[in-house]
Amino acid sequence: MRDHFTYDYAIIRVVPRVERAEFVNVGVIVSCQQDDLLEARIELDNARLFALDPHLDLDAVREHLAAIPAICRGGDAAGPIGRLSRRERFDWLVAPRSTMIQTSPVHSGRCVDTATLIEHLLQTMVRTPRTPASK
Repeated sequence: MRDHFTYDYAIIRVVPRVERAEFVNVGVIVSCQQDDLLEARIELDNARLFALDPHLDLDAVREHLAAIPAICRGGDAAGPIGRLSRRERFDWLVAPRSTMIQTSPVHSGRCVDTATLIEHLLQTMVRTPRTPASK
C-alpha cells in the first residue's frame, strides 16, 4: 500500500483593485514536510486580469509573482527569507496581506503522489474550466 502524504496549500490571487476585493486565482503554493516539498506555480490569465482592471501593470504583477517560486526554492537568491526553513518560508508566503498579491486561507489535504498534486490543484483551482465542444 502506498503512503499518503499530508500537505498544506494556498491559492495565490491577484487583486488588481484591493478596494473592490475582486481577484483572479493565478497559482498555488504547496508545502509537504514528509516529502520535503515547498513549491509554487503561477499561471496568469491576462484576459481575466484585464477584465477586472484594464489599466493593470502586468509587468509589475509578474515581477512580484516571480518572487514566490524563488522564495519556495530558498537560498541566497531569495534574500533573507530564503534562508528560513521550508515551513517558515511557507508561513511567510501565506501570511495575510492587503496588497495586490494575496493568498487564500491555508487548506490541508492528503495525497499519494506529490509530483502530480500541483498540476491537480492548478487544474481545479486556477485554470478556467473548459466547456465541452458542441456536437
